[in-house]
Amino acid sequence: MHLLRMDLEVFYKSQMREFFEVDLNMFYEVELLREVAVLAENLDRDKLVSSRFIVTRLLEGLLSEKADEDLGYFLAVTGIKRIGKGEVVHSSGDVFFPVVFNCRMFLPHKGEILEGVVDHVHRLGVFLRCGPVKYVFLSARKMPNYRYVVGEKPVFLHDDLARIEKDVVVRFEVFGVRWMRREDITKEFMMLATLQGDLLGPVTGPDGLDL
Repeated sequence: MHLLRMDLEVFYKSQMREFFEVDLNMFYEVELLREVAVLAENLDRDKLVSSRFIVTRLLEGLLSEKADEDLGYFLAVTGIKRIGKGEVVHSSGDVFFPVVFNCRMFLPHKGEILEGVVDHVHRLGVFLRCGPVKYVFLSARKMPNYRYVVGEKPVFLHDDLARIEKDVVVRFEVFGVRWMRREDITKEFMMLATLQGDLLGPVTGPDGLDL
Protein backbone atom coordinates (compact mmCIF):
# COMPACT_ATOMS: atom_id res chain seq x y z
CA MET A 1 0.00 0.00 0.00
CA HIS A 2 2.87 2.35 0.84
CA LEU A 3 4.37 1.99 -2.64
CA LEU A 4 1.01 2.59 -4.29
CA ARG A 5 0.40 5.72 -2.24
CA MET A 6 3.81 7.04 -3.24
CA ASP A 7 2.93 6.66 -6.93
CA LEU A 8 0.44 9.49 -6.55
CA GLU A 9 2.73 11.53 -4.31
CA VAL A 10 5.69 11.25 -6.70
CA PHE A 11 3.56 12.53 -9.57
CA TYR A 12 2.51 15.61 -7.65
CA LYS A 13 5.94 16.23 -6.16
CA SER A 14 7.09 16.87 -9.72
CA GLN A 15 4.35 19.50 -9.87
CA MET A 16 5.07 20.86 -6.38
CA ARG A 17 8.85 21.27 -6.54
CA GLU A 18 8.57 25.03 -6.93
CA PHE A 19 6.05 25.28 -4.10
CA PHE A 20 7.72 26.92 -1.14
CA GLU A 21 6.42 28.65 2.01
CA VAL A 22 2.63 28.36 2.04
CA ASP A 23 -0.32 28.68 4.35
CA LEU A 24 -1.04 25.13 5.49
CA ASN A 25 -4.78 25.90 5.67
CA MET A 26 -5.03 24.98 1.99
CA PHE A 27 -3.78 21.45 2.72
CA TYR A 28 -6.21 19.12 4.42
CA GLU A 29 -7.37 15.50 4.48
CA VAL A 30 -10.81 14.24 3.58
CA GLU A 31 -12.56 10.88 3.52
CA LEU A 32 -13.84 9.97 0.06
CA LEU A 33 -15.78 7.21 -1.62
CA ARG A 34 -15.10 6.08 -5.17
CA GLU A 35 -16.54 3.27 -7.27
CA VAL A 36 -13.52 1.57 -8.83
CA ALA A 37 -14.18 -0.35 -12.04
CA VAL A 38 -12.30 -3.58 -12.77
CA LEU A 39 -12.77 -4.91 -16.30
CA ALA A 40 -13.78 -8.51 -16.72
CA GLU A 41 -10.52 -9.22 -18.56
CA ASN A 42 -8.56 -8.27 -15.40
CA LEU A 43 -10.30 -10.86 -13.22
CA ASP A 44 -8.65 -14.21 -12.67
CA ARG A 45 -10.25 -17.54 -13.58
CA ASP A 46 -12.09 -17.53 -10.25
CA LYS A 47 -13.47 -14.03 -10.99
CA LEU A 48 -11.30 -12.54 -8.24
CA VAL A 49 -8.94 -9.57 -8.16
CA SER A 50 -6.32 -8.44 -5.62
CA SER A 51 -6.85 -5.40 -3.39
CA ARG A 52 -3.55 -4.07 -4.69
CA PHE A 53 -4.94 -4.01 -8.22
CA ILE A 54 -8.08 -2.20 -7.03
CA VAL A 55 -6.00 0.44 -5.25
CA THR A 56 -3.84 0.88 -8.36
CA ARG A 57 -6.97 1.53 -10.40
CA LEU A 58 -8.12 4.03 -7.76
CA LEU A 59 -4.84 5.95 -8.04
CA GLU A 60 -5.04 5.94 -11.83
CA GLY A 61 -8.54 7.35 -11.62
CA LEU A 62 -7.51 10.14 -9.27
CA LEU A 63 -4.56 11.07 -11.49
CA SER A 64 -6.96 11.33 -14.41
CA GLU A 65 -9.58 13.24 -12.42
CA LYS A 66 -6.83 15.49 -11.00
CA ALA A 67 -9.05 18.01 -9.22
CA ASP A 68 -12.54 18.72 -7.96
CA GLU A 69 -14.22 22.13 -7.93
CA ASP A 70 -15.25 21.87 -4.28
CA LEU A 71 -12.40 19.79 -2.87
CA GLY A 72 -9.35 20.98 -4.81
CA TYR A 73 -6.44 18.91 -6.15
CA PHE A 74 -5.95 15.26 -5.17
CA LEU A 75 -2.39 15.09 -3.81
CA ALA A 76 -1.99 11.73 -2.08
CA VAL A 77 -4.03 8.77 -0.88
CA THR A 78 -2.96 8.50 2.77
CA GLY A 79 -4.96 5.43 3.74
CA ILE A 80 -7.47 2.87 2.51
CA LYS A 81 -10.29 2.44 5.03
CA ARG A 82 -12.47 -0.11 3.29
CA ILE A 83 -12.88 -1.97 0.00
CA GLY A 84 -16.46 -3.14 -0.29
CA LYS A 85 -17.96 -6.11 -2.05
CA GLY A 86 -17.83 -5.84 -5.82
CA GLU A 87 -20.99 -5.46 -7.87
CA VAL A 88 -21.01 -7.27 -11.21
CA VAL A 89 -22.39 -5.59 -14.32
CA HIS A 90 -24.01 -8.61 -15.98
CA SER A 91 -24.00 -7.16 -19.50
CA SER A 92 -20.20 -6.83 -19.52
CA GLY A 93 -18.89 -8.89 -16.61
CA ASP A 94 -17.06 -5.85 -15.22
CA VAL A 95 -17.02 -5.40 -11.44
CA PHE A 96 -17.36 -2.15 -9.47
CA PHE A 97 -15.81 -1.98 -5.99
CA PRO A 98 -16.76 0.78 -3.52
CA VAL A 99 -13.55 2.10 -1.94
CA VAL A 100 -13.47 4.39 1.09
CA PHE A 101 -10.14 6.16 1.55
CA ASN A 102 -8.43 9.21 3.04
CA CYS A 103 -6.91 11.69 0.63
CA ARG A 104 -4.68 14.72 1.10
CA MET A 105 -6.07 17.72 -0.79
CA PHE A 106 -4.84 21.12 -1.94
CA LEU A 107 -7.42 23.91 -2.30
CA PRO A 108 -6.21 27.49 -2.83
CA HIS A 109 -8.14 30.33 -1.19
CA LYS A 110 -8.36 34.08 -1.65
CA GLY A 111 -6.08 35.98 0.70
CA GLU A 112 -3.42 33.30 1.09
CA ILE A 113 0.26 34.00 0.52
CA LEU A 114 1.98 31.66 -1.95
CA GLU A 115 5.10 31.44 -4.03
CA GLY A 116 5.25 30.56 -7.71
CA VAL A 117 7.73 30.41 -10.57
CA VAL A 118 7.41 32.82 -13.49
CA ASP A 119 6.63 30.88 -16.65
CA HIS A 120 5.93 33.69 -19.12
CA VAL A 121 6.33 37.48 -19.14
CA HIS A 122 3.93 39.69 -21.14
CA ARG A 123 3.41 43.43 -21.15
CA LEU A 124 0.02 42.90 -19.49
CA GLY A 125 1.52 40.83 -16.67
CA VAL A 126 3.20 37.53 -15.89
CA PHE A 127 2.04 33.93 -15.77
CA LEU A 128 3.31 31.74 -12.94
CA ARG A 129 3.16 28.07 -11.93
CA CYS A 130 2.39 27.26 -8.32
CA GLY A 131 2.43 23.59 -7.37
CA PRO A 132 -0.28 21.76 -9.32
CA VAL A 133 -1.80 25.11 -10.39
CA LYS A 134 -0.51 25.82 -13.88
CA TYR A 135 -2.37 29.06 -14.43
CA VAL A 136 -1.54 31.94 -12.08
CA PHE A 137 -1.86 35.42 -13.59
CA LEU A 138 -0.22 38.45 -12.03
CA SER A 139 -1.51 41.54 -13.81
CA ALA A 140 0.79 44.52 -14.37
CA ARG A 141 -1.90 46.57 -12.62
CA LYS A 142 -1.32 44.49 -9.48
CA MET A 143 2.44 45.14 -9.49
CA PRO A 144 2.93 48.59 -7.91
CA ASN A 145 6.16 50.42 -8.81
CA TYR A 146 7.05 47.90 -11.53
CA ARG A 147 7.42 48.81 -15.18
CA TYR A 148 7.58 46.54 -18.19
CA VAL A 149 10.89 46.49 -20.07
CA VAL A 150 10.66 44.99 -23.55
CA GLY A 151 13.53 42.96 -24.96
CA GLU A 152 14.71 39.49 -25.93
CA LYS A 153 14.08 38.52 -22.31
CA PRO A 154 11.27 40.84 -21.17
CA VAL A 155 11.22 41.81 -17.52
CA PHE A 156 9.24 43.82 -15.01
CA LEU A 157 11.65 46.17 -13.24
CA HIS A 158 10.92 47.70 -9.84
CA ASP A 159 11.99 51.21 -8.83
CA ASP A 160 14.56 49.56 -6.51
CA LEU A 161 15.78 47.44 -9.48
CA ALA A 162 14.18 44.18 -8.30
CA ARG A 163 13.39 42.08 -11.36
CA ILE A 164 10.51 39.77 -12.24
CA GLU A 165 11.45 37.64 -15.22
CA LYS A 166 11.20 34.05 -16.41
CA ASP A 167 12.14 31.41 -13.78
CA VAL A 168 12.14 33.91 -10.91
CA VAL A 169 10.31 32.82 -7.76
CA VAL A 170 7.68 35.38 -6.73
CA ARG A 171 5.80 35.62 -3.44
CA PHE A 172 2.24 36.83 -4.04
CA GLU A 173 -1.17 37.09 -2.46
CA VAL A 174 -4.12 35.27 -4.01
CA PHE A 175 -6.96 37.69 -4.71
CA GLY A 176 -9.06 35.44 -6.90
CA VAL A 177 -9.57 31.73 -7.59
CA ARG A 178 -11.49 30.48 -10.61
CA TRP A 179 -12.48 26.94 -11.57
CA MET A 180 -12.10 26.18 -15.28
CA ARG A 181 -13.72 23.23 -16.98
CA ARG A 182 -14.06 23.34 -20.74
CA GLU A 183 -14.00 20.69 -23.43
CA ASP A 184 -10.67 21.92 -24.74
CA ILE A 185 -8.89 22.11 -21.38
CA THR A 186 -8.23 19.81 -18.46
CA LYS A 187 -10.10 20.64 -15.27
CA GLU A 188 -7.99 23.27 -13.53
CA PHE A 189 -8.02 26.07 -11.02
CA MET A 190 -6.78 29.47 -12.15
CA MET A 191 -5.50 31.95 -9.60
CA LEU A 192 -5.24 35.71 -9.85
CA ALA A 193 -2.31 37.22 -7.97
CA THR A 194 -1.33 40.58 -6.54
CA LEU A 195 1.83 42.15 -5.14
CA GLN A 196 -0.14 44.84 -3.30
CA GLY A 197 0.94 44.00 0.22
CA ASP A 198 3.91 43.69 2.53
CA LEU A 199 6.88 41.42 1.76
CA LEU A 200 5.55 40.44 -1.67
CA GLY A 201 7.63 40.21 -4.83
CA PRO A 202 10.62 38.25 -6.15
CA VAL A 203 12.39 36.07 -3.58
CA THR A 204 14.94 34.29 -5.81
CA GLY A 205 16.49 35.13 -9.13
CA PRO A 206 16.37 32.95 -12.28
CA ASP A 207 19.55 31.22 -11.02
CA GLY A 208 17.73 30.14 -7.84
CA LEU A 209 19.78 32.39 -5.53
CA ASP A 210 18.00 34.34 -2.81
CA LEU A 211 17.59 38.04 -3.50
